[in-house]
Amino acid sequence: MEKETLIDDALKAELSALYQAWDRHYHNLAHIKAMLGLAQEYRGLLDDPGAVEAAIWFHDAIYDSRAKDNETKSAALAKEKLAGRVDPHRLARIAAMINATATHQLPPFRDEDALNDAALLLDMDLAILGAEPAVFDAYEKAVRLEYGWVEEPMWRAGRAVVLKSFLARPHIFYTTEFRDRFEAHARKNLGRSLHALQDQP
Repeated sequence: MEKETLIDDALKAELSALYQAWDRHYHNLAHIKAMLGLAQEYRGLLDDPGAVEAAIWFHDAIYDSRAKDNETKSAALAKEKLAGRVDPHRLARIAAMINATATHQLPPFRDEDALNDAALLLDMDLAILGAEPAVFDAYEKAVRLEYGWVEEPMWRAGRAVVLKSFLARPHIFYTTEFRDRFEAHARKNLGRSLHALQDQP
C-alpha cells in the first residue's frame, strides 16, 4: 500500500487548532498523537495506513460533550477537507471508520482488509482503557472535566452505564494484538472505576 499521507502540514495545523480548544481535556491533540503512535507501531497490520491515519486525525475533530452527532459532523468535515485528495471509495471508507467511533461497533464493510483496519482503529481509540492505573485515572478525570456541566448524580449514573456496556462485551478489543496487550488491564480499570462510581453517596 502506498505510504502517502492524506493529512498535509496545512491540514494538520488546521485540525491541531481544533484539538487544542480550551474545553478539551481528553479529546485533544495528546489523544490523537497517542493513536498515531499506535498506528505507527501496528502499521504492518494495516491495509491502508493512510486512510487509518486520516480517520484518526478527523475522528474527534468536532467535539461538543453536549452533542450527539460529533462523529457524524467529524466525518462530514473529513469528506469536505479530503474531497479531491482521495477517490470517493477510499473517502467513504475513512468516513465509515470515523462514524464507527460513535458506538465502537464495526462498520458493515464487506472487504476483510477494510474491516481489519476499522477494528484496529477502534482498538487504538480504546487503548487508554488498558493503560496503567494512574494513566487511566487521569483519563477518567479528564473526561469528567469535559462533562463538567453534568451534575454528579447524573454523571455517575450515565458513566456507570457506559462502563457496564464495555464490561458486558465478550471482548472490549476486536483484534488479538490489542486483546493480548490491553484486555486484562482494561477490565480491571473499568471494574475499579465502576466500583468507585457506585460506592459514592
